Amino acid sequence: MAKLLEKVIKDAMDDKKCSRGTKEVISSMKNSKLIILSQSVPKNIHQKIQETAQSSKIPTLNFKGSSVELGKLCGTQFRISALSLKTLSETNLKILLKEAEEEIQE
Repeated sequence: MAKLLEKVIKDAMDDKKCSRGTKEVISSMKNSKLIILSQSVPKNIHQKIQETAQSSKIPTLNFKGSSVELGKLCGTQFRISALSLKTLSETNLKILLKEAEEEIQE
C-alpha cells in the first residue's frame, strides 16, 4: 500500500487537489474522495472527522505513522496530521481501501 499511497499523495500535492490539516479537512470534506488521518490526530478530532466522513459517505484511511511521516510523504518539512484528497481514481481508491482492510485483519 505504501507505494500506491505515496504516488496518490504526490499526484494530489502536485495538482494542488488536496487539503492539509484537521481544520481544512473538516471544512472541505464535501469535496473529498478520501481522507487520510495520521496517528497524531487527537482522539476527539479523529472521532469528529470519522463521524462527519461517515455521514457524508467519504472513506477514511488511518495512516500507520506520525504526522511527521505523513508530512514527509507529502514532500513537506511540516507535520501533517490529516489530509483530504479531492481527486483520486476509483480504481486507486478501491485498491487503497482493500489493502488497508487487509492490514487490519492481519
